Amino acid sequence: MWIGSALSGLGGQLTIVTVMLHVFALTQSTFAVSMIAVAGLVPMILAGLYGGMLADAFDRRLVALIAAAVAFASTVLLAVLTWTQNETIWWLYALSMIVAAANSVGMATRTAIVPRLIPRAKLAAASALNGIAFGMTVMVGPALAGVLVALTGYGWTYTIDVVLMLAMFLGLWTLPALVPEGEIVRPGLSSLVDGWQFLRRAGNIRMQFICDIIAMTFGQPLVIFPALGTVILGGGAVTTGLLTAAVAVGTFMSSLLSGRIAQYRWHGRGIQRAIQAYGAAIVLFGAVLLFGSFSSHATETAPSVGLIVAACIALAISGASDNISSIYRSTMMQAAVPDTMRGRLQGIFVVVVAGGPRVGALYAGTLATFTALWFPPLLGGLIVIGLVGALVRFAPRFRDYDALNPVP
Repeated sequence: MWIGSALSGLGGQLTIVTVMLHVFALTQSTFAVSMIAVAGLVPMILAGLYGGMLADAFDRRLVALIAAAVAFASTVLLAVLTWTQNETIWWLYALSMIVAAANSVGMATRTAIVPRLIPRAKLAAASALNGIAFGMTVMVGPALAGVLVALTGYGWTYTIDVVLMLAMFLGLWTLPALVPEGEIVRPGLSSLVDGWQFLRRAGNIRMQFICDIIAMTFGQPLVIFPALGTVILGGGAVTTGLLTAAVAVGTFMSSLLSGRIAQYRWHGRGIQRAIQAYGAAIVLFGAVLLFGSFSSHATETAPSVGLIVAACIALAISGASDNISSIYRSTMMQAAVPDTMRGRLQGIFVVVVAGGPRVGALYAGTLATFTALWFPPLLGGLIVIGLVGALVRFAPRFRDYDALNPVP
């Protein structure tokens, strides 16, 4: 499953960056790029919540396979439309919405599977291992997407994703049947209410959701990357790929060197410090762009190499910090939540993890449209540092959460 997720994740990253570049090429609008994320927000939320209920009611292997099939078919259609030159901005939005919904169901289900495959003591290490896979896919995928778009166009990039996604079926197909343990509640309003009532009682889980939403809403500058390749930094699509890959370099390195991180037992404090470090890195990224807006005369054909390197360093720090937070948050979710409730909580978790950046895309895209490209990350990073610090200060149970005694 890990190998299949890594290979299909590589193709997914190719498509994510390519769709952003595709929309920007069609519209020349950062706001239009941000609307890709916004368009998929509602379907992703609904699919994440309903997918979590499915994962708590049926064979999780089968649910994950069906979700993968829907995402695969949508990507095939995207490739066909592009090759036949029938793609439009509305097709790109619609297919992005379907893929987001399918991935939301698949992610919630696959994550709920993990605690059934390994002992609790290994969950933090498994989260770090997933960080290595994610880091490799995001490190290679966006940079490769930028090169492929520049050299061959959009059709080949989507086609490669179609081929790589086949690995997802191999990984899931080899798993045994995984029916949820404990009392099974059929999908519906009562199942959803049970999940929300559990979350209301689970103060530690709820706090980590809130902290992550803050970080992703105000500290997610991905949507402005395509514009940075045209102005301030220069370099076009290649720069967009490099900036996205820089985040993954930090994710990869922090996972690779995560032995002591995984052994740290005070996960609440770990989440707080990691998210505040993330905010500081985003502030640094905004400062680099602010400096470049006054000093750089870069173009697509004449990039500012020094500014690109500085921006990549700041983004690598943000990726490392976010990944450390993710290790602790994922471990807390898998260890403290009972199996019979894990699918529904993982569904909410996926909505938070994937939905936060989409809200962040709207924040950054809208604010950049009316102000400047450097303003959203500079302001947002400061908001992240202050809000998370204030919230955790008044949540002593979360601050003292002990991984040796997991309490939701």
